[in-house]
Amino acid sequence: MIELKTSTELDAVAAAGTIVADVLGAVRAHAAPGVTTAELDALAADLIAATGARPSFLDYHPDWAPMPYPAVLCTSVNDAVVHGIPGQERLRSGDLLSVDLAVHLDGWCADAAFSTVVGRAEPEDVALVETTERALAAGIAAAVPGAKMGDVAHAIGAVARAAGYGLLADHGGHGVGRSMHESPSVPNEGRPGRGLTLRPGLVLALEPMLIVGGRDGYVHGRDGWTIRTADGSRAAHAEHTITISEDGTRVVTDGRPTS
Repeated sequence: MIELKTSTELDAVAAAGTIVADVLGAVRAHAAPGVTTAELDALAADLIAATGARPSFLDYHPDWAPMPYPAVLCTSVNDAVVHGIPGQERLRSGDLLSVDLAVHLDGWCADAAFSTVVGRAEPEDVALVETTERALAAGIAAAVPGAKMGDVAHAIGAVARAAGYGLLADHGGHGVGRSMHESPSVPNEGRPGRGLTLRPGLVLALEPMLIVGGRDGYVHGRDGWTIRTADGSRAAHAEHTITISEDGTRVVTDGRPTS
Protein backbone atom coordinates (compact mmCIF):
# COMPACT_ATOMS: atom_id res chain seq x y z
CA MET A 1 0.00 0.00 0.00
CA ILE A 2 1.32 3.45 -0.94
CA GLU A 3 0.76 6.16 1.67
CA LEU A 4 0.60 9.75 0.45
CA LYS A 5 1.91 12.16 3.07
CA THR A 6 0.44 15.52 4.04
CA SER A 7 2.47 18.71 3.66
CA THR A 8 3.18 18.65 7.40
CA GLU A 9 4.41 15.08 7.15
CA LEU A 10 6.61 15.95 4.17
CA ASP A 11 8.21 18.65 6.30
CA ALA A 12 8.82 16.07 9.04
CA VAL A 13 10.62 13.83 6.56
CA ALA A 14 12.67 16.86 5.50
CA ALA A 15 13.72 17.46 9.12
CA ALA A 16 15.04 13.90 9.30
CA GLY A 17 16.74 14.48 5.95
CA THR A 18 18.66 17.44 7.33
CA ILE A 19 20.16 15.22 10.02
CA VAL A 20 21.10 12.57 7.47
CA ALA A 21 22.83 15.18 5.32
CA ASP A 22 24.73 16.67 8.24
CA VAL A 23 25.92 13.31 9.55
CA LEU A 24 26.97 12.05 6.12
CA GLY A 25 28.86 15.29 5.56
CA ALA A 26 30.81 14.76 8.76
CA VAL A 27 31.51 11.12 7.90
CA ARG A 28 32.74 12.08 4.43
CA ALA A 29 35.09 14.68 5.94
CA HIS A 30 36.47 12.14 8.43
CA ALA A 31 37.06 9.31 5.94
CA ALA A 32 40.82 9.12 5.35
CA PRO A 33 43.61 6.58 5.04
CA GLY A 34 44.17 4.86 8.39
CA VAL A 35 40.64 5.43 9.69
CA THR A 36 38.51 2.35 10.34
CA THR A 37 34.92 2.11 9.20
CA ALA A 38 34.04 1.32 12.83
CA GLU A 39 35.39 4.78 13.74
CA LEU A 40 33.15 6.32 11.10
CA ASP A 41 30.22 4.40 12.56
CA ALA A 42 30.98 5.63 16.07
CA LEU A 43 31.17 9.22 14.82
CA ALA A 44 27.78 8.87 13.13
CA ALA A 45 26.24 7.30 16.24
CA ASP A 46 27.42 10.18 18.45
CA LEU A 47 26.18 12.84 16.04
CA ILE A 48 22.77 11.22 15.66
CA ALA A 49 22.36 10.82 19.43
CA ALA A 50 23.04 14.52 19.90
CA THR A 51 20.07 15.39 17.66
CA GLY A 52 17.53 13.21 19.44
CA ALA A 53 17.04 11.09 16.31
CA ARG A 54 17.65 7.35 16.14
CA PRO A 55 19.59 5.34 13.54
CA SER A 56 17.23 3.34 11.37
CA PHE A 57 19.68 0.61 10.35
CA LEU A 58 20.70 -0.44 13.86
CA ASP A 59 18.92 -3.70 14.78
CA TYR A 60 16.98 -3.71 11.49
CA HIS A 61 16.18 -7.35 10.69
CA PRO A 62 14.47 -8.12 7.36
CA ASP A 63 13.37 -11.69 6.71
CA TRP A 64 16.32 -12.49 4.42
CA ALA A 65 19.02 -11.36 6.86
CA PRO A 66 20.73 -13.89 9.17
CA MET A 67 20.86 -11.40 12.06
CA PRO A 68 19.79 -7.88 12.96
CA TYR A 69 22.01 -5.24 11.39
CA PRO A 70 24.67 -4.41 14.00
CA ALA A 71 25.67 -0.84 13.10
CA VAL A 72 24.49 2.70 12.39
CA LEU A 73 26.09 3.07 8.95
CA CYS A 74 26.49 0.77 6.00
CA THR A 75 30.11 1.11 4.85
CA SER A 76 30.89 -0.75 1.61
CA VAL A 77 34.45 -0.78 0.29
CA ASN A 78 35.70 -1.46 -3.27
CA ASP A 79 33.79 -4.52 -4.60
CA ALA A 80 31.18 -4.26 -1.83
CA VAL A 81 28.15 -2.53 -3.33
CA VAL A 82 25.83 -2.08 -0.36
CA HIS A 83 25.13 -3.25 3.21
CA GLY A 84 28.78 -3.49 4.26
CA ILE A 85 29.15 -3.76 8.05
CA PRO A 86 31.64 -1.35 9.68
CA GLY A 87 34.71 -3.03 11.17
CA GLN A 88 38.30 -2.65 12.34
CA GLU A 89 40.02 -2.85 8.96
CA ARG A 90 41.66 0.47 8.19
CA LEU A 91 40.88 2.36 5.01
CA ARG A 92 43.73 2.66 2.54
CA SER A 93 44.51 5.35 0.01
CA GLY A 94 42.62 4.53 -3.17
CA ASP A 95 39.79 2.63 -1.48
CA LEU A 96 36.35 3.32 -2.93
CA LEU A 97 34.03 3.83 0.02
CA SER A 98 30.23 3.91 -0.11
CA VAL A 99 28.33 5.06 2.99
CA ASP A 100 24.59 4.67 3.53
CA LEU A 101 22.57 6.12 6.43
CA ALA A 102 18.94 6.45 7.46
CA VAL A 103 17.54 8.08 10.60
CA HIS A 104 14.16 8.39 12.24
CA LEU A 105 13.17 11.70 13.81
CA ASP A 106 9.83 12.01 15.58
CA GLY A 107 8.58 8.93 13.76
CA TRP A 108 9.70 9.96 10.25
CA CYS A 109 12.59 8.58 8.22
CA ALA A 110 14.98 9.82 5.56
CA ASP A 111 17.70 7.82 3.77
CA ALA A 112 20.77 8.78 1.72
CA ALA A 113 24.15 7.49 0.56
CA PHE A 114 27.34 8.68 -1.10
CA SER A 115 30.49 7.18 -2.58
CA THR A 116 33.97 8.67 -2.41
CA VAL A 117 37.56 7.64 -2.99
CA VAL A 118 39.74 7.74 0.11
CA GLY A 119 43.07 9.45 -0.46
CA ARG A 120 44.47 9.33 -3.96
CA ALA A 121 41.84 8.58 -6.60
CA GLU A 122 42.37 6.77 -9.88
CA PRO A 123 40.59 8.34 -12.88
CA GLU A 124 38.37 5.29 -13.40
CA ASP A 125 37.10 5.52 -9.83
CA VAL A 126 36.40 9.22 -10.19
CA ALA A 127 34.44 8.49 -13.36
CA LEU A 128 32.43 5.77 -11.62
CA VAL A 129 31.48 8.01 -8.69
CA GLU A 130 30.64 10.95 -10.95
CA THR A 131 28.48 8.79 -13.24
CA THR A 132 26.62 7.34 -10.27
CA GLU A 133 25.89 10.86 -9.07
CA ARG A 134 24.76 11.87 -12.57
CA ALA A 135 22.43 8.87 -12.71
CA LEU A 136 20.90 9.92 -9.40
CA ALA A 137 20.54 13.51 -10.59
CA ALA A 138 18.84 12.32 -13.77
CA GLY A 139 16.37 10.26 -11.77
CA ILE A 140 15.59 13.19 -9.50
CA ALA A 141 15.07 15.50 -12.49
CA ALA A 142 12.57 13.01 -13.94
CA ALA A 143 10.66 12.61 -10.67
CA VAL A 144 8.14 15.40 -11.08
CA PRO A 145 4.42 15.39 -10.29
CA GLY A 146 2.54 13.63 -13.07
CA ALA A 147 5.56 11.70 -14.38
CA LYS A 148 5.62 7.91 -14.45
CA MET A 149 7.89 5.70 -12.38
CA GLY A 150 9.23 4.32 -15.65
CA ASP A 151 10.44 7.83 -16.52
CA VAL A 152 12.54 7.89 -13.34
CA ALA A 153 13.87 4.37 -13.83
CA HIS A 154 14.72 5.02 -17.47
CA ALA A 155 16.57 8.24 -16.63
CA ILE A 156 18.75 6.47 -14.07
CA GLY A 157 19.46 3.43 -16.21
CA ALA A 158 20.19 5.38 -19.36
CA VAL A 159 23.06 7.25 -17.70
CA ALA A 160 24.56 4.06 -16.29
CA ARG A 161 24.28 1.98 -19.44
CA ALA A 162 25.55 4.74 -21.72
CA ALA A 163 28.75 4.79 -19.69
CA GLY A 164 29.11 0.99 -19.86
CA TYR A 165 28.37 0.24 -16.22
CA GLY A 166 26.33 -2.55 -14.72
CA LEU A 167 23.37 -1.97 -12.40
CA LEU A 168 23.05 -4.10 -9.29
CA ALA A 169 20.42 -6.73 -10.08
CA ASP A 170 17.27 -7.02 -7.95
CA HIS A 171 17.97 -3.79 -6.08
CA GLY A 172 16.76 -0.23 -6.41
CA GLY A 173 15.12 2.61 -4.57
CA HIS A 174 11.99 2.57 -2.46
CA GLY A 175 9.34 4.53 -0.72
CA VAL A 176 10.23 5.95 2.68
CA GLY A 177 8.40 7.79 5.43
CA ARG A 178 7.12 6.15 8.59
CA SER A 179 9.31 3.15 7.77
CA MET A 180 12.70 2.96 6.09
CA HIS A 181 11.33 0.76 3.30
CA GLU A 182 7.82 1.38 2.03
CA SER A 183 5.98 0.97 -1.26
CA PRO A 184 6.54 1.70 -4.06
CA SER A 185 9.78 0.22 -5.35
CA VAL A 186 11.88 2.50 -7.56
CA PRO A 187 13.72 0.49 -10.25
CA ASN A 188 17.03 1.68 -11.63
CA GLU A 189 16.03 0.73 -15.17
CA GLY A 190 12.73 0.87 -17.00
CA ARG A 191 10.61 2.11 -19.87
CA PRO A 192 9.47 5.73 -20.01
CA GLY A 193 5.76 6.39 -19.83
CA ARG A 194 5.07 3.21 -17.87
CA GLY A 195 4.19 2.45 -14.28
CA LEU A 196 2.92 4.39 -11.29
CA THR A 197 2.02 8.06 -11.73
CA LEU A 198 3.99 10.24 -9.31
CA ARG A 199 1.53 12.15 -7.15
CA PRO A 200 1.91 14.84 -4.47
CA GLY A 201 2.53 13.21 -1.12
CA LEU A 202 4.98 10.59 -2.37
CA VAL A 203 8.31 10.22 -0.58
CA LEU A 204 10.93 8.25 -2.48
CA ALA A 205 14.52 7.20 -1.95
CA LEU A 206 16.29 6.99 -5.33
CA GLU A 207 19.52 4.98 -5.27
CA PRO A 208 21.52 3.94 -8.33
CA MET A 209 24.19 1.29 -7.68
CA LEU A 210 26.69 1.08 -10.56
CA ILE A 211 29.25 -1.66 -11.23
CA VAL A 212 32.45 -1.09 -13.20
CA GLY A 213 32.56 -4.52 -14.80
CA GLY A 214 29.35 -3.90 -16.74
CA ARG A 215 27.62 -6.91 -15.20
CA ASP A 216 24.65 -6.79 -12.86
CA GLY A 217 25.29 -9.93 -10.79
CA TYR A 218 26.23 -10.07 -7.13
CA VAL A 219 27.15 -12.43 -4.31
CA HIS A 220 26.50 -12.25 -0.58
CA GLY A 221 29.48 -11.87 1.72
CA ARG A 222 30.15 -14.21 4.61
CA ASP A 223 28.41 -11.92 7.07
CA GLY A 224 25.11 -12.45 5.26
CA TRP A 225 24.62 -8.71 4.80
CA THR A 226 27.33 -7.36 2.51
CA ILE A 227 26.51 -7.55 -1.19
CA ARG A 228 29.57 -7.79 -3.46
CA THR A 229 29.95 -7.66 -7.22
CA ALA A 230 30.03 -11.14 -8.78
CA ASP A 231 33.12 -10.35 -10.84
CA GLY A 232 35.05 -8.54 -8.08
CA SER A 233 34.93 -5.17 -9.84
CA ARG A 234 34.34 -1.93 -7.99
CA ALA A 235 30.94 -0.36 -7.41
CA ALA A 236 29.48 2.95 -6.31
CA HIS A 237 26.21 3.91 -4.65
CA ALA A 238 24.42 7.26 -4.40
CA GLU A 239 21.05 7.98 -2.82
CA HIS A 240 18.76 10.87 -1.88
CA THR A 241 15.33 11.06 -0.33
CA ILE A 242 12.92 13.27 -2.26
CA THR A 243 9.44 14.54 -1.49
CA ILE A 244 6.86 15.29 -4.14
CA SER A 245 4.25 17.98 -3.56
CA GLU A 246 2.03 20.35 -5.50
CA ASP A 247 5.00 22.73 -5.53
CA GLY A 248 7.31 20.19 -7.17
CA THR A 249 10.11 17.92 -6.04
CA ARG A 250 12.38 18.62 -3.09
CA VAL A 251 15.63 16.81 -2.28
CA VAL A 252 15.64 16.66 1.52
CA THR A 253 18.99 14.91 2.11
CA ASP A 254 21.34 17.16 0.14
CA GLY A 255 22.21 19.49 2.99
CA ARG A 256 20.48 22.51 1.50
CA PRO A 257 17.83 24.54 3.34
CA THR A 258 14.42 22.87 3.11
CA SER A 259 12.31 25.99 3.35
